[in-house]
Amino acid sequence: MSKYILSVDQSTQGTKALLFDDKGSLLCRTDKPHKQIVNNKGWVEHDLNEIYSNTLKVVKDLVEKSGIDKNEIAALGISNQRETSACWSRKTGKPLYNAIVWQCSRGAAICEELEKRKYSKTVYKKTGIKLSPYFPAAKLAWIFQNVKGVAEAAKSGEIAVGTIDSWLVYKLTNGQRHQTDYSNASRTQLFNINTLTWDEELLKIFGINRNCMAEVTDSDGDFGATDLEGWLDKKIPICGVLGDSHGALFGQGCLSSGMIKATYGTGSSIMMNIGEKPVFSDAGIVTSLAWKINGKVNYVLEGNINYTGAVITWLKDNLKIINGAGETEELAKAANPDDHTYLVPAFSGLGAPYWDSHATACIVGMTRATGKNEIVKAALNCIAYQITDIVEAMRGSSGIAIRGLRVDGGPTRNKYLMQFQSDMLDIPVHVPDAEELSGIGAAYCAGISAGIYDEKVFTNLKRISYDSSMAEDVRKNLYDGWKEAVKKSR
Repeated sequence: MSKYILSVDQSTQGTKALLFDDKGSLLCRTDKPHKQIVNNKGWVEHDLNEIYSNTLKVVKDLVEKSGIDKNEIAALGISNQRETSACWSRKTGKPLYNAIVWQCSRGAAICEELEKRKYSKTVYKKTGIKLSPYFPAAKLAWIFQNVKGVAEAAKSGEIAVGTIDSWLVYKLTNGQRHQTDYSNASRTQLFNINTLTWDEELLKIFGINRNCMAEVTDSDGDFGATDLEGWLDKKIPICGVLGDSHGALFGQGCLSSGMIKATYGTGSSIMMNIGEKPVFSDAGIVTSLAWKINGKVNYVLEGNINYTGAVITWLKDNLKIINGAGETEELAKAANPDDHTYLVPAFSGLGAPYWDSHATACIVGMTRATGKNEIVKAALNCIAYQITDIVEAMRGSSGIAIRGLRVDGGPTRNKYLMQFQSDMLDIPVHVPDAEELSGIGAAYCAGISAGIYDEKVFTNLKRISYDSSMAEDVRKNLYDGWKEAVKKSR
């Protein structure tokens, strides 16, 4: 009997189901978007019930589309949008509030108050993460302070909180398991990456009850079993869970110190494996856990950007100057090469390495000749500039020479963007022949855990490379212009 691995990648824009054979080859994919709930304050939310129902739907669609026997699925892996925060009732399994999306900065006032109370150093020392509304701690604190009944019910253990992986595990196991993995836990700003436990002092600082938190499990561990609400004839194990960026790092085969990848999604995560000991940086990047696999923890340096692929969505949905992302490559190539328009996409503040939640988006350097092509080019360029900011910070903090960048995500299909990225970094950029690296990583993790794959599975990916061809003085002038544009947004 064939053995298939099922992977669910629950991302910011939608949910994907991926099917892999017993060699680790991707056979089929299905997708379903969900609603982006944005109010006039710029707060961003998702409907948790919609996310779960879409998860069930894409899996069923996947099996129908692929034509396989659903009973030959051996295991399930999950990758997820990470800092998006959920809160639900243990009694009913119903959400008590919409998920607060990672992009949402509504917790800024909470972080500012904690800053005044001198907690910033404590938070950073314990978590490797700068105090910021980007992370779940402030989002969950906002729910506890503003959603009626939550704080009181939490005292008696009636409330469960977590990231999207823990919500899906809870629902898929019919409420039997409330678990998260080490990669997701390390991104909550409530988990001590030195002691590898939920930190009592941090929980108290943010006002979160310990009994609300998920059990932290190895990324390749036992997360229960699911029959997808009776759709499968027998339950399959959930045995691979990783935050999406960690899944991409794993799927890219960045298993040793010094290997680095960038995920181009709605936002972006740039992540460098730094081995089994943490390195703390003062350059605006953070230290997290890559994963805990085979009982062993790996750490990473990471920088997160709020708006990369989402900039292209903004061009389409808000400015309405393109019909789809596929147009942007040719428009950018057709732009006036002497135009030096910069777009700083600080729509909800700036992430790493600036961490300025009050920064605002701006377009600078326009002339009377600036038109659609030049605006589109500026939008693509800002993606590469932001990632360059992070890689440069990692170079300085780690002391490790970076010899290449492995990339993934939909925007990597844009040849203009990939060449410009290589030019800005002055290193090769390696693009795999698959774009679903987060889901691939979760599948490989689950498949290895289930005994179906070994590390040979990482040789499945084939890559094309872009090499820098830009003169050093041109590179420096362009990047200096970007730095000046960022100053204007702050």
